[in-house]
Amino acid sequence: MDRPNESGGHAALTVACAVFLASLRLLKPEARRLPLYALGMITLLLGGCSSYGVVQNTAGPVAQDKPGYSLRQFEQRWRTDDNALMLAFSGGGTRAAALAYGVLKELRDTPVVSSGVSGRMLDEVHSISSVSGGSFTAAYYGLHGDGIFEDFEDVFLRQNIEGALLHRFLNPFRWFGTTGRTEMAVDYYEKTVFQGATFADLLRQGGPLIAINASDFAYGVRFSFVQEYFDLLCSDLSSFPVARAVTASSAVPVLFNPVVVENYPDCGAEVPDWLQAARHRAVDDAELAMTVEGLESYFDRDQRHYVHFVDGGITDNLGLRALYDITEIKGGITKFNESYLRQPPRRFILISVNASTDAESKMDSTTKQPSLKEAISAVSDVQLHRYNAATIALMQRTLARWAQEMSTPDRPVDAYFILLDLQGIEDQEFRDFLNAAPTSFSLTDEQVDGLIAAGAELLRNHPEFRRLLSDVAADGQLNP
Repeated sequence: MDRPNESGGHAALTVACAVFLASLRLLKPEARRLPLYALGMITLLLGGCSSYGVVQNTAGPVAQDKPGYSLRQFEQRWRTDDNALMLAFSGGGTRAAALAYGVLKELRDTPVVSSGVSGRMLDEVHSISSVSGGSFTAAYYGLHGDGIFEDFEDVFLRQNIEGALLHRFLNPFRWFGTTGRTEMAVDYYEKTVFQGATFADLLRQGGPLIAINASDFAYGVRFSFVQEYFDLLCSDLSSFPVARAVTASSAVPVLFNPVVVENYPDCGAEVPDWLQAARHRAVDDAELAMTVEGLESYFDRDQRHYVHFVDGGITDNLGLRALYDITEIKGGITKFNESYLRQPPRRFILISVNASTDAESKMDSTTKQPSLKEAISAVSDVQLHRYNAATIALMQRTLARWAQEMSTPDRPVDAYFILLDLQGIEDQEFRDFLNAAPTSFSLTDEQVDGLIAAGAELLRNHPEFRRLLSDVAADGQLNP
């Protein structure tokens, strides 16, 4: 099999090497070993940091009667009589994973009665859309259900993931390999977090739809790991490792190599009806038009023999636009409702867990020119916060529109958009403490404890969540 990107530019390789090596300087002084560091630097530079993606997706879209890990499989899992609850988990390393975990705990501890059956608000969750750090929590919950509350903290949240990966990167026996840092991460997550699970395992658990999202590095497409999107690649998602999808969702460019999948040529697949219909609807919708154009690019199989996936936060750090894409590209909420719901829900609920911080900049306290790190951070922070704000505004409007479109005279649908972020923490000292938690995969136990508690507190105290519970109670559905 031909290796993709074998003729990659030396400039890009040099930058990748420089960034990776610079990251070693973040080690504590007592952890540094100059001879090892020097040897590693020389070896990496001599090798050009060349690496090649490992392809693990299998050929062949699945048959219609066996749709694999697809939206169609979740038709009967939406409790449509009362509450349609969707979650979106943002990026932000372990900080995002812990905050999302705290929200899941609070949903577990919130009792409701739905369709006359006693349960928990957690049981109402139909789908979770996630990117980057949030994908670890989403995928683990999808695989283990309530088992996440037994061991996820020990398996992931309280582990020094960065240290473990760095140890692998510095292993001299790996310096001469060609698979790159990302494959080391995949191998680590396979063995320590996801235990070799595939999307077939995710489907068998009977839980909510877990939409793990990555970014198509070449075309900027938001790509969700669902069978409908894998059909465009003439590939079956069922055998694809969950660890590999989560790694793609969190693979920060340059620091990590893209996760590579093959776009298979010989399945006879044509542009599906839903994508053709979306193309016609996109004439007056620039947002939808960009999505359709990106997805249609996979049919240029000679040019796009391989696809390179990186951090989902590049195209949407909140995981919200993926929900928008999936719904709108399938014909809008009315069409989606007709295809996947028995009847409209009474309440349409979207909870967005946003782990981004608002750390105070000290740049303006001096005339000293900002460092390269400060300049890059400032640029990325401005772009991230502005794009997040636009995404939130889009989803607020869209959720209200969806509820209106689903409503009937005898069955109105209420919309609840619940945005949770660290700025909602009332205690200033606690908020400052949480904002200081780095975007990394290594936090202290105190930081993890604080973020878990914050997730629960933010949801419990949010006005829209309280309104939701009040409305449920008014219907006589809240457990005493």
